[in-house]
Amino acid sequence: MRILVQRVTSARVRVDGDVVGEIAPNGQGLVALVGVTHTDDEAVARRLAEKLWQLRILDDEKSAGDVGAPILVVSQFTLYGNTTKGRRPTWNAAAPRPVAEPLVDAFAAALADLGAHVQTGVFGADMAVELVNDGPVTILLEL
Repeated sequence: MRILVQRVTSARVRVDGDVVGEIAPNGQGLVALVGVTHTDDEAVARRLAEKLWQLRILDDEKSAGDVGAPILVVSQFTLYGNTTKGRRPTWNAAAPRPVAEPLVDAFAAALADLGAHVQTGVFGADMAVELVNDGPVTILLEL
């Protein structure tokens, strides 16, 4: 599982023009773009949720858990795109929907269990993600 984390001042996800998830511009929050591969399981999702919740990338080296920063979780299978050959990425390393969707949900649920205010996109939808990256700060989390 790969989590591309961006520190943001605001973010939203639209599907067919409708806002389905949003972090209001009231300070800092995190956007977590989540990619799942074939070997991932719920234990990996929980460990990465804990790592993200405790990651000290907010102002004054605070974590989302320290300040209750909101987190917007968006599925992103393209994090497992392979571009080593040719001009077209391959997606062989990305888990198929029946594997990936429950694990993205488990990641979001684990964050909520830790106390996070979590918003999400819609798995498999054509999403328009808008965000204001703060810093900019972008970090790739893996185990």
